[in-house]
Amino acid sequence: MGKIVFMFPGQGAQYVGMGKDFYDSFACSKEIFDKANEVLDIDVKKLCFEENEDINITEYTQAAMVTASVAILKKIEEMGLKPDLTAGLSLGEYCALVASDVMSFEDAVKVVRQRGILMQDTVPAGEGGMSAVLGMKKEAIEAVLPDVEGIVTIANYNCPGQIVISGESEAVAKAGDALKEAGAKRVLPLKVSGPFHSPMLKPAGEKLLDVLVDVEVNDPKVPYVSNTTAEFITNKDEVKKLLGRQVYSSVCWEQSIEKMIADGADTFVEIGPGKTLCGFMRKIDRSVKAINIAKVEDLEKLKEIM
Repeated sequence: MGKIVFMFPGQGAQYVGMGKDFYDSFACSKEIFDKANEVLDIDVKKLCFEENEDINITEYTQAAMVTASVAILKKIEEMGLKPDLTAGLSLGEYCALVASDVMSFEDAVKVVRQRGILMQDTVPAGEGGMSAVLGMKKEAIEAVLPDVEGIVTIANYNCPGQIVISGESEAVAKAGDALKEAGAKRVLPLKVSGPFHSPMLKPAGEKLLDVLVDVEVNDPKVPYVSNTTAEFITNKDEVKKLLGRQVYSSVCWEQSIEKMIADGADTFVEIGPGKTLCGFMRKIDRSVKAINIAKVEDLEKLKEIM
């Protein structure tokens, strides 16, 4: 058998009720939610478990997502399954850092709480936006964007046929029209509170470095792949700088998956709410195994790889 990857979803996969069955069923998962409530100024359990609108607001979403994903991770670790590699999409990279023992859960959840606030507050509401571009090759998109007036860049290379653009609202709308003219099947504006992973968020990335100053990071016990470079990170000295850059740089997810497959990965376990990453895997490479663990009953799927 080849290498096992633990991968973690990003913002957008959240839903009310995420992690509740793990919280109710396993002490190790409950402990993660309890810790989050201890170290943060918000009630993460209430955010995750009770009907509310705040769960979709960036400054709250990020801490809630990381808590729910790590609560599931802890149960998988308790079962004895260990990864050979880790990665996370955007926000999910912080869960990968916890899984690779680079950062403690308490530090990770405190950092993403601040990251969420910075990402939400840096660009005034309405001034920035994002759109998903479907059915167009990345090279074709990269050829169109430089001719669009204003700030618009690629935010996410998710998988073949799905790329996200980000920047000034007007420039993103103009780019959408230009891309459709150039052959994109569809361009879907996303419901987001800012132009994530675009140069407009550089001030947020720089302020995040200040948040990270006092956070202890360790050399990864398990190599993880950085969103920003799609390269393996094995040295703690690179971690903080890359996390700062990640906020305003493209997320190279497709390239990260390809890197891990080239390194011998053949089993990918998506840990956390939803199954977005498994969907991307089907478009990147159908020859590898991808399973998602979002609910307690999903743990059954692990038996075939353990």
